[in-house]
Amino acid sequence: MQNTAHEDISVINANTALILVDPQNDFCEGGSLAVTGGKDALARARKWIDDHGEEYSALVVTRDHHIDPGMHFAENPDFGDTWPAHCVAGSPGAELEMSLDGVAFDEEIKKGEYVAAYSGFEGHNEAGVVLEDVLLARGVQAVHVAGLATDYCVRATALDAKAAGFDVTLLADLAAGVGEDSAEAALLEMRAAGVRVVQTVIKN
Repeated sequence: MQNTAHEDISVINANTALILVDPQNDFCEGGSLAVTGGKDALARARKWIDDHGEEYSALVVTRDHHIDPGMHFAENPDFGDTWPAHCVAGSPGAELEMSLDGVAFDEEIKKGEYVAAYSGFEGHNEAGVVLEDVLLARGVQAVHVAGLATDYCVRATALDAKAAGFDVTLLADLAAGVGEDSAEAALLEMRAAGVRVVQTVIKN
């Protein structure tokens, strides 16, 4: 991703939430809809959370939670509008990837039970509260977005966050894309919408 800016954002501004998008087994190597580099991106995200998690107003994780999402699943998917079955509710593939074991997320947002849902802003927590209202109730004004995949659910979540009026930063090295060209196109689209695209500086 040659156009990705490099910036040290180790200082987290007040009233900022981290949204980690769909860090699930089916989107990692070995899963039914694997993203190349998914496990490495999530390992970096875990390191970032370990180093900076307490600086955020909230740590939010989104999850695909498919029960019967209709035409979102297909036996012969086109990998654009239709996909192989993935993140089926209750299946191992729907669980969070093991590098996130022990992370105490403040909010878990589930999406896509009965329809296709790419953005975390289409989901809700266990109490049925949608993501935008969850963030507003916590006084969040800015969000950092990371996770899987850059060109689909990360993109949709970042764009919806911007449309909802939040200041949005994509932590690009804590995400991974399905395809190089589509990920680059997603980065350009996010920048055009006003999303700040940066890389973290992770201290080893």
